[in-house]
Amino acid sequence: MKTYILSLDELDDFVKKLPKEGIILLCGNLASGKTTLTKKIALNLEITDEITSPTFNIMQSYDDILYHYDIYNDGTKKLLETGLFENLFEDGLHVVEWADKSLENLLNENSLNYIKITITPFEDKRKYEVVRA
Repeated sequence: MKTYILSLDELDDFVKKLPKEGIILLCGNLASGKTTLTKKIALNLEITDEITSPTFNIMQSYDDILYHYDIYNDGTKKLLETGLFENLFEDGLHVVEWADKSLENLLNENSLNYIKITITPFEDKRKYEVVRA
């Protein structure tokens, strides 16, 4: 695990280190900065669309290269019920907010690699704990 303590201004360099394809799981409490990080990831991918949290429609796609999921309301169960779990096998970068242990288990069972980033407020910055699985 690697830990970074960063201000909003320092996120640009951090996201450049993240993969441009695959799966990134974002964990953290309300207002911890999950959507903010996703916005920075999108800018790094040169996506100019407004990035918003897809809380009520579960997934939003941007330029067919970024897929942004929010499973806060119904968790992994909703990903399975809607067939969106299968999207994680497709090319592109899949960023999942509110990832839970059941999603991690499914990814592991299906041999899908991912990066898990846990975000917590830390003084006037954020702590990003990064685990590659």
